[in-house]
Amino acid sequence: MRLVGPEGEQVGIVPIGKALELAAEADLDLVEVAPMARPPVCKLMDYGKFKYESAQKAREARRNQALTVIKEMKLRPKIDSHDYETKKGHVERFLKQGDKVKITIMFRGREQSRPELGFRLLQRLADDISELGFVESSPKQDGRNMIMVVAPHRSSKPTRVPRESTTETADTE
Repeated sequence: MRLVGPEGEQVGIVPIGKALELAAEADLDLVEVAPMARPPVCKLMDYGKFKYESAQKAREARRNQALTVIKEMKLRPKIDSHDYETKKGHVERFLKQGDKVKITIMFRGREQSRPELGFRLLQRLADDISELGFVESSPKQDGRNMIMVVAPHRSSKPTRVPRESTTETADTE
């Protein structure tokens, strides 16, 4: 087998017995790192320390991972302008928080024969929120629904506001 020393230096090709002797002398473990190589590669290392460090790296990677949340907003093709503004406000709030938004237009009855109304509504919404997010998946007809996904721009940081109690104390002098 090919043996690599504890500092990463090449020891050379040695028999298994000799490698085990070297590991015992150095008070280290003999770990096979590349079993499919010809000859197999083994390394002298403190295996417990290696496992601990790899677990620390994995924990750090998980902590730095961003959790993606997808919020959904449902609309109808014949939505009133005030209702549209309210729904648009919700979508803007979700994007500011750093969440993706799935916008669904629900068609009923004769509305299904006019998918261009839903498409135009989604395009209008995409134009209105273009400074906060971008269209990740373009509008697609899915049975009775038309779906579009909007994601926040990567450069903007999410503004999560922690919820605090609404009770305030007043100072009386």
